[in-house]
Amino acid sequence: MRVGVAVAVVVAYFLLPLDHLGPQRPVLSWVLFGLLLTVVAVLLLRQVRHVLLDRPDSRPGVVISLLIVLSVHVFAATYYTLAEQPGEFSGLNTRVDALYFTVVTLATVGYGDITPHGQAARIVAVLQITYSFVFLTAAATALTTRMRDMVVRRPERGRSR
Repeated sequence: MRVGVAVAVVVAYFLLPLDHLGPQRPVLSWVLFGLLLTVVAVLLLRQVRHVLLDRPDSRPGVVISLLIVLSVHVFAATYYTLAEQPGEFSGLNTRVDALYFTVVTLATVGYGDITPHGQAARIVAVLQITYSFVFLTAAATALTTRMRDMVVRRPERGRSR
């Protein structure tokens, strides 16, 4: 199920008509970007809360992983649409380029082959870095905490029998 949803997100990224956004519809583009990031952030924080409250019915490993995949693709789609505007990016021409730039930025590698030149592109890059520090780090920390707790509890269950 998890793999199917992740594949659906990737396929949607490559098939959605992103060319209808960007310079053609700047207000719609920014509203969609903000709305999608907000929804993903709220869902990530909800999962973090479930981990902190130790809710046994939650499945943060599944949900957090999918939300991280979704957030990467939201940023990649935004970069792709921004690249349609002259002067925003150097070296970003395809959806693969946008996905590559998103992952390189997320990993803080920064090869330098794709660079944001325009103010909007730089603002989105700063937002991605901040978003990653705040939301993705919190989600990853919650997920590793849950996994550690599961590993610690497993031997305790075996001893109580």
